[in-house]
Amino acid sequence: MKAFLVTGHFADPRKEQPFSIEMAAEDETAVREKVLSTIGSRHKMKRWQITITAVEELPADKVESHLVKYQIGA
Repeated sequence: MKAFLVTGHFADPRKEQPFSIEMAAEDETAVREKVLSTIGSRHKMKRWQITITAVEELPADKVESHLVKYQIGA
């Protein structure tokens, strides 16, 4: 597993809500799917309402989330 930092925004009815989330996944495609699923379920958004602007792979020493550290084995 690798750690990724995903940034983007989603269309809240009042304004654009930015997000930045760390996640662990096998590759970029899997992490994009995971982010769409997670944000969609947390905020009741459809996939077309969520825009991912950047996906960066993070080195293990830069990961802040304890859950992601555990998942990547750091």
